[in-house]
Amino acid sequence: MDFGSLSMQKRREQRRRMVLPLRVSARDASDAQFEELAHTLDIAPHGARLGAIRHPLKMGTTIVVQYRQHKLHCRVVWMRLLEGTKEYQVGVELLENERETWGLDLNTVNTVEETEAELVMA
Repeated sequence: MDFGSLSMQKRREQRRRMVLPLRVSARDASDAQFEELAHTLDIAPHGARLGAIRHPLKMGTTIVVQYRQHKLHCRVVWMRLLEGTKEYQVGVELLENERETWGLDLNTVNTVEETEAELVMA
């Protein structure tokens, strides 16, 4: 699947480029429990693109992402192995619907232009 071809018409909201340190807890594709440090690459009120994930995950798996005091339950909607590495980028959809999900005011942060997002995702 080519994630670089996703268009803004398919998105519920615009993404904001933001690198936030995270702690991720989940069960990997072999059903082994793990916890690791990772980070966001970009975020939106209802989802994010995560980087530095070193465990393969199954689509639809629920993971727990912690940023500061905020623990967020997310569903894995896509993932891809970065070429030449053992790291995955993972797209997640937040399962909670909170007003300030990330504890940040996302209205004050610049959005990622679609052309830039396609370069990042390609």
